[in-house]
Amino acid sequence: PSIPRHTNRLINEKSPYLLQHAHNPVDWYPWGQEAFDKAKKENKLIFLSVGYSTCHWCHVMEEESFKNKEIGEIMSKNFVCIKVDREERPDVDKVYMTFVQATSGGGGWPMSVWLTPDLKPFAGGTYFPPEDGVHRVGFRTVLLRIAEQENKDSLLESSRKILEALQHVSEIRVRGQESPPPSKEVMTTCFQQLSNSYDEDYGGFSKSPKFPTPVNLSFLFTYWALHRTTPEGAQALQMALHTLKMMAHGGIHDHISQGFHRYSTDQHWHVPHFEKMLYDQGQLAAMYSRAFQISGDQFFADVAQDILLYVSRDLSDQAGGFYSAEDADSYPTTASEEKQEGAFCVWAAEEIRALLPDPVEGATEGTTLGDVFMHHYGVKETGNVSPMQDPHQELKGKNVLIVRCSPEVTAAQFGLEPGRLGALLQEGRQRLSAARAQRPRPHLDTKMLAAWNGLMISGFAQAGMALAKQEYVSRAAQAAAFLRRHLFDPTSGRLLRSCYRGRDNTVEQSAVPIQGFLEDYVFVIQALFDLYEASLEQDWLEWALQLQHMQDKLFWDFKGFAYFSSEAGDPSLLLRLKGDQDGAEPTANSITVTNLLRAACYSGHMEWVEKAGQILAAFSERLQKIPITLPEMARATAVFHHTLKQVIICGDPQGEDTKEMLRCVHSVFSPNKVLLLADGDSAGFLYRQLPFLASLERKDGKATAYVCSNFACSLPVTSPQELRGMLCP
Repeated sequence: PSIPRHTNRLINEKSPYLLQHAHNPVDWYPWGQEAFDKAKKENKLIFLSVGYSTCHWCHVMEEESFKNKEIGEIMSKNFVCIKVDREERPDVDKVYMTFVQATSGGGGWPMSVWLTPDLKPFAGGTYFPPEDGVHRVGFRTVLLRIAEQENKDSLLESSRKILEALQHVSEIRVRGQESPPPSKEVMTTCFQQLSNSYDEDYGGFSKSPKFPTPVNLSFLFTYWALHRTTPEGAQALQMALHTLKMMAHGGIHDHISQGFHRYSTDQHWHVPHFEKMLYDQGQLAAMYSRAFQISGDQFFADVAQDILLYVSRDLSDQAGGFYSAEDADSYPTTASEEKQEGAFCVWAAEEIRALLPDPVEGATEGTTLGDVFMHHYGVKETGNVSPMQDPHQELKGKNVLIVRCSPEVTAAQFGLEPGRLGALLQEGRQRLSAARAQRPRPHLDTKMLAAWNGLMISGFAQAGMALAKQEYVSRAAQAAAFLRRHLFDPTSGRLLRSCYRGRDNTVEQSAVPIQGFLEDYVFVIQALFDLYEASLEQDWLEWALQLQHMQDKLFWDFKGFAYFSSEAGDPSLLLRLKGDQDGAEPTANSITVTNLLRAACYSGHMEWVEKAGQILAAFSERLQKIPITLPEMARATAVFHHTLKQVIICGDPQGEDTKEMLRCVHSVFSPNKVLLLADGDSAGFLYRQLPFLASLERKDGKATAYVCSNFACSLPVTSPQELRGMLCP
């Protein structure tokens, strides 16, 4: 690469996204006091640009506008220009996205917002083309119009009004003496709303674009578990399993390098946006594991293992943490000048023919491995991507692999015995994988976030339990130890948001570390509870409960209930918001309801149960009217209502009889169970927290299970079969 012509102060940042813009001919500042002071001192308006490093349209706007010298000059002369990585600062992103959505009717990234010197927004949008077009005003024009606006006072006035309205609209709080909404109605309404939007042919909950949205699947599994014997229960399970199956067959699933892309641009899960996000892999690993746990179908276990293979190989830092994402765009060949979306993942038919020329024994005369592979994965000579899905003609003549028929149908097509197909397809995938390894890789965002690492630890821990694979539990523990070492400050007891892969593969921290947000605490606490159940190491439990106390202290809203997304006391944040939507990731208040109920079971602190009820009360109106926007919280209303069962195994952790009982608990999906091991160590953490454990005994010296709720316990059982019966009423 040639020596860059320009370098701005983003060169001193750690975020891969900010570093991508360090050589723009723009006088960029990171979000912080230096930029705010300059705006005030020079009485200059601020241009705020927010994005993330694997965002396709962020790259496009950078290429077209931020790398353009003239546009860069207009920006730097008239505005204080600030760049924010939304993954580092979700709090800043959320405040201004709320404004953009309210004023333009849409939102997304890159987000472009103009602010007054005291950070109040007055104009905004998302992607702007550089010059005026037929339908859209160009970025240059917008910059000049705002810079030339004489009447700054009217801007300020309208900005003040908008902010007041936003503050009012975005307030989620308890009004009067509200109690939690009735769980049965919330669950029923949510199920009806999901089944109304369900696509019976291809699975999923919209026509296009289609997102994996694991929160919907998680809700459906819980709905099934509470209504197993009803037609609605059976339908909920069918919807979840069919969606997971269609996604795994689709092009959104990377059949060659494993893992899942972020979303599909079409109804069939075929042509994706090719970036791969850590939070999707973590949640989907958990959902495919759960699907296996419930159905016993090995297909789902294989997909879960496939996701965890991808993460272990491509998103893992040698110190134990997980990276954030892989980009969609890459150079098609080492000689290419321009990156293209999906270049790393797509195939021309002749490439596949050249890689798989071998004749297949026992098949119809003249059949090659390429013929079988191309038939099975829907490969066409002219490419299998419809022009509708490819507005920039980047995928012309290319194929995105998608399983088009069952193994039986493919085998029959070529006169093969069905049993032989698996090995042939695997051989084909391995050769394509080796060929792909020669291509330039997409950019890897090596930032490590506490929240997303939490989701991934849960994925490994839940797969470890459901698939009975100890190596997954060990990987989860390694990542939790990484969090404790690099994203936790033992002196203050607080989590940090992010750390980074530095030079020589060391783990680095910013000069001023970003403190953890609500979602960091919530997803990490959930991960530690999952890891305790998988490993039965009490240290993780102890740390989780410490973090829960800290979360209460930093984020709880004493007046209106529920937790704020960010801490109080940051003067640069105009609003303290509460997330109100379970989307690609669940919102933190949704997950925290179940966390609080689990925390109470492990500690006996009943005020946590009360807090869980207060959160549900604060969101009551939304849960009763449009629970489809909060499926994870709707699910939590049922867990709250049905009371968690403590499944307590009294036994020697090393004993075979104890292990057998634990395997039984791990193999059953029960949404309202919490697992504890009473190992007889009365000085240990759990016995100190829950004195009643001391009264539970091993029957006839054997590992014994008790199922307790509200501090009343069932009769003891010593056989896994009896225990299974109690867990699956």
